[in-house]
Amino acid sequence: MEENKGRESSQDNDLFFTCSLIDFIARKTKNTRKDVVNALGRERLEKIYGLADVYHSDNIERVSDDFIRESVIEKGDFDNVKECGYAIPSHWDIGKVYKRLIKEVAEHEKIGTIEALLKVYNSFISSKIDDYNSSMYYENPSYLLECYLENKVI
Repeated sequence: MEENKGRESSQDNDLFFTCSLIDFIARKTKNTRKDVVNALGRERLEKIYGLADVYHSDNIERVSDDFIRESVIEKGDFDNVKECGYAIPSHWDIGKVYKRLIKEVAEHEKIGTIEALLKVYNSFISSKIDDYNSSMYYENPSYLLECYLENKVI
């Protein structure tokens, strides 16, 4: 019998969960995704990515609470969900957008996944993706990559 491993690699699934958790924490604490990523820091991001299959089996509320507490992430005032005048994408939807872009950046720049994650979330495009009143978060992945590479919306 042939083993079914799914459509994506385990690393892709781990990155998807990592990005979705970042978005979940950002929504819960009302911070930008950039602020959450920087508060978590490289070491915690590597831990989340490395243990994503374990964390994904747990309740995302509890996992997020642990990282919020451990990283001392304070309540902010960024609420892109409240400001959204249209259908609100889920944290899983946004996790998928970031996952695709981070994979493309890592491949294009020949860097590691966490390095690419840090670069993407700290770039101008993160605030564009997180504006749910714009169309950026549902644009074609290759378009997002080109915008990222050009450092502007094209």
